[in-house]
Amino acid sequence: MILSIALQAPLALCADPDPLQDFCIADLAMTSTPINGFPCKPASNVTASDFIFNGLAVEGNTTNPFGSNVTAANVLAFPGLNTLGLSMNRIDLAPGGLNPPHHHPRATELEIVVKGEVLIGFISSGNVYFSSVLKEGQMFVIPRGMIHFQMNVGKEKGLVITTFNSQLPGAVVAPLALFAAKPDVPNEVLTKALQVDEGVVQLIKSKFAAAS
Repeated sequence: MILSIALQAPLALCADPDPLQDFCIADLAMTSTPINGFPCKPASNVTASDFIFNGLAVEGNTTNPFGSNVTAANVLAFPGLNTLGLSMNRIDLAPGGLNPPHHHPRATELEIVVKGEVLIGFISSGNVYFSSVLKEGQMFVIPRGMIHFQMNVGKEKGLVITTFNSQLPGAVVAPLALFAAKPDVPNEVLTKALQVDEGVVQLIKSKFAAAS
């Protein structure tokens, strides 16, 4: 029994499978291939540029209702990450800006505040709220699958860099999932779940429809 547990333990630590080669630059044009990930570009076609991504160097546009912008450096944007089990995000926050409550179904998240004062919090499966206001250089870890957010509570722009133990962590944004899903989540489901009138649900849906 102990040997069985010891053999299985390393598997529990990995969000993505371990690679079986030095690298596997994703061939995003072959997305129809039924595998958990992406097929590899032929090694003979790989160049140094496949291992470089400049997207996180560019400040995101926060002119939107949330006052935030997320720039993803996952395998879809940076094919060099394929099979390597990690990715990153850049989160730009205007003063008062919010990266709304969301969760990543496939990854734990490690965050570092690069600029500003940012309130970061998550809610556990026991409905316990953990949070802290972080400043430059401080870090916060979000366990896999926990609903969490980042909010700029300072007077200047905020910047957070996040790292994930998955090449494609996924993101389910709570307000968008509930009120902007296609097809629509039935109003009777939302009114019952949130204990509000249908008019309130319709009002919220209209706000997200106008913003989309």
